[in-house]
Amino acid sequence: MGTPKGPKPVKFFTSIILKDKKMLQEIEERLVSSIGIIEERTSFMPFTHTHYYEKEMGEPLMRYFLLFEPLLDREILPSIKLQTNGIESSFSIEDKRQVNIDPGYIALEHVILATTKGYTHRVYIGNGIFADLTLIFYDGTYRPLDWTYPDYSSSNIISLFNQWRARLKQKIKG
Repeated sequence: MGTPKGPKPVKFFTSIILKDKKMLQEIEERLVSSIGIIEERTSFMPFTHTHYYEKEMGEPLMRYFLLFEPLLDREILPSIKLQTNGIESSFSIEDKRQVNIDPGYIALEHVILATTKGYTHRVYIGNGIFADLTLIFYDGTYRPLDWTYPDYSSSNIISLFNQWRARLKQKIKG
């Protein structure tokens, strides 16, 4: 029989998709109050892997990622997703989002995204939120799965998460 113990802490991140950069400062301030200090901000990149958000948010859309400090317990992911949904709602105009904020975490073994939509590979974690297993760490790198979103399967995103995993590993070793 195994002895139950808690998992190692994780690094939280957000993917932010938007058209208008004017709201960035307020979005980031609200994320800091919910998650922690911004450790890293990626550059903006065109969001072209899907047209899913264009009808609601317009185009051209851009995306960037934020990485947060400190390390946190993964159990707070549902709470963070509910908070990011609240931020999205507060910026909505006539029930159309102006920003999409997807939180997730980086663990040594995988990358998890939070979602409100259930599916076969998504595990319910409470408060209406599911954990989407997006990348797994295997043979020295994160690897996509059959259901991984195409953008998260790209070499530049996997490279980013591998770099962030290396930071996590250093912090855990302390």
